Amino acid sequence: MKLSIVIICWNDLRVIGDCLRSIYQGTHATDFEVIVSDNGSTDGSVEFIRQQFPQVRVIENRANLRFSKGNNVGIRASQGDYVLILNPDTIIHDWALDKWMDFADRHPEAGAFGCRVVGADGSYQESARPFPTIRRDLIAALYLRPLARLSKVFTSDHYWAWKGDTERRVDWQCGCSVLFRGDLLRSLGGFDEQFFYYYEDVDLCRRVWQAGYPIIYTPDVTITHLGGQSTTKRFPLSFELDKQITRYRYYHKYYGRSGARQCRLVLLTWYSVRRLVYGILQMIKPTEFRKHRLDLYRAAITWNMQVDPVRLVEKHEEPTISVDMTARVLER
Repeated sequence: MKLSIVIICWNDLRVIGDCLRSIYQGTHATDFEVIVSDNGSTDGSVEFIRQQFPQVRVIENRANLRFSKGNNVGIRASQGDYVLILNPDTIIHDWALDKWMDFADRHPEAGAFGCRVVGADGSYQESARPFPTIRRDLIAALYLRPLARLSKVFTSDHYWAWKGDTERRVDWQCGCSVLFRGDLLRSLGGFDEQFFYYYEDVDLCRRVWQAGYPIIYTPDVTITHLGGQSTTKRFPLSFELDKQITRYRYYHKYYGRSGARQCRLVLLTWYSVRRLVYGILQMIKPTEFRKHRLDLYRAAITWNMQVDPVRLVEKHEEPTISVDMTARVLER
């Protein structure tokens, strides 16, 4: 088997049909299998897939295992020389997977591969980025990203002035569409399941690099990612705090207790600076969008002020302020 495509599904009936159809209609020269790891869908996704795409292997987890655990179920069942982790809200372009296989075969030195990701309107979605560090996060927190024009010292959370239009080595590729060598991925144990929301793809790509294999990006393979746009318009607090929890876990894993504590200072800086900027803008020209952001930033600052990063990671102790409590603040 050349390629295993692992797709996680959780009530994705609205989009998964188009995703699967694009795979089967647009892949012409590659021997592949599709594994859907279903996280307890209740919207008829499983029944739809089995009826419309009987060649798909569906694994029913019967509970929402979330991203890492759900994908690991599919990874363990995979048999391909390569394993593609793919979101259900993606569209595979014609010949894209065939081109990706050819590219991967031409680069035996690499352990994983990125591709160009575009939105529904064809606009570039930033899918490959540098690894996060305290310094890089602080540069981004202080709005100093443009200084990367002058020196790579100011590289932050973006590859400045790069729009995914050239081949290059990248630190990590977004988990919406990232290709791994199958044996390497399985030897690494797949995703680290402590990263239940965000940073799971960053961590896995970092372990690929640590194993001695680079990650290479090609602009000649393109997929459409229908998601990745609504989050700029809505900022659910529970998701935002989940992201902070996994960020603390990432820094604790790679930089120890001091890294987790420094992460807290950077997060407080990030939210405080944005609260100041949006507060000024709200005073000049009030909008509901800005008001919602300010509410989110206030709640996130409160949560991060109360958190003990080390106890959060090692003892799973969260601040007394609850997600439900702060969510009610945002709904006022």
